[in-house]
Amino acid sequence: MEINFDGLIGPTHNYSGLSPGNLASASHSQQASYPKAAALQGLEKMRRLIALGYKQGILLPQIRPDLRVLQQLGFSGTDRQVINKVAIQAPGLLAMVYSASSMWAANAATVTPSADTPDGKVHITVANLMSTAHRSIEAPQTALCLRTLFADKNHFTVHDAIFSSTDFGDEGAANHNRLCAAYEQPGTGLFVYGQGETSPEKFPARQNLNASLAVARQHGVSDTAVFLQQNPIAIDAGAFHNDVVAVANGPVLFHHELAFVPGQLEAVILKLPGDIPFRQILVADDQVSLEEAISSYLFNSQLLASPEGAMDQMHLLAPMECKESNPVNRYLEQLTSDDTQPIRKVTFVDVRQSMSNGGGPACLRLRVVLNEAEVSAVDPAFLLDESRLDQLVCWVEKHYRDSIVPGDLKDPQLLAESYSALTALEQLLGLENYYQF
Repeated sequence: MEINFDGLIGPTHNYSGLSPGNLASASHSQQASYPKAAALQGLEKMRRLIALGYKQGILLPQIRPDLRVLQQLGFSGTDRQVINKVAIQAPGLLAMVYSASSMWAANAATVTPSADTPDGKVHITVANLMSTAHRSIEAPQTALCLRTLFADKNHFTVHDAIFSSTDFGDEGAANHNRLCAAYEQPGTGLFVYGQGETSPEKFPARQNLNASLAVARQHGVSDTAVFLQQNPIAIDAGAFHNDVVAVANGPVLFHHELAFVPGQLEAVILKLPGDIPFRQILVADDQVSLEEAISSYLFNSQLLASPEGAMDQMHLLAPMECKESNPVNRYLEQLTSDDTQPIRKVTFVDVRQSMSNGGGPACLRLRVVLNEAEVSAVDPAFLLDESRLDQLVCWVEKHYRDSIVPGDLKDPQLLAESYSALTALEQLLGLENYYQF
């Protein structure tokens, strides 16, 4: 089965515009954010999936502000003194260490299921996210979260992030998909990279081919994986990760016409094993323009098999912006009325607070395919049901601010509130001493 582990949106969710090439982030920079609404929207999306019959889990928010980073940069003193010093001497650093960007769990790691790996274990590689400073600081805490969640070494191997270098930038599952006939059958990892013979001119290409090759080697799938370059045109249009213009699940690849370098996808398809009944759903630019696809995050929808795993009864969990876009909504109505293709249903969800910072439904989740024994080996504190969701809603209501503006990051009280919220969270989940402040 596939379980979605969503990033639980942290209490310091703010709009600082830290992500070059992310048009939504840039357009909302320095505006007020609404952390309580953001977290509740994320929890409501998870509740919707549970109600539909899917298993759902969470990844925990990281310690923010991360004072250890500031200490490494030469700031010392009490927590309050450090914040006050940084606010005066280097205020730009506050946005980096307060960022709640770990909420976008698709960038946490790359995952290969046990059905695909030589040793029969689930392999997980933490992403180094070295292309942006605020995300590059996530890897140590991401590794802690994943090693707590997947602690059983009989079933799981969690690899540290590959070393950070401009030649090895790794952005995790946002640039990785798996093609298979069924979850329990061996599949093929589809690794998408941005830096190649042709490069974008306006915005950086974040995923490096060398990084994708390294992850495939770590997971033991170098011989079966396929590699595909993202179209520089898409990156320059604002598709900073491939999951903004393409998504796959099972045998289905749903993508925009301009998602990949012309000609490469056809060659990749020829390399796929014959037992994968590959289905391509290509959206032409004259059906939905690249600009409209990116602004609506059509392809950052969650493409789901049925709760029972049926690949011919798929479900698209799309952001509300897709319903509000006339071209996109018209396309989706035409798509689901065509019973020759597998996407049978679309559900719209409101994740506007995440969308305003450049993350749709698919950005918020890390997909992990597990068998029954592996599900049993997962730390149950990270799996959700209605009761736990209700508890998390109460936790958010109690500890989160209604709004944050950039100037609030200078307030040491925000640090105290954030740390208090995280302490209460570890107590709620029964994860004693998880957070080390």
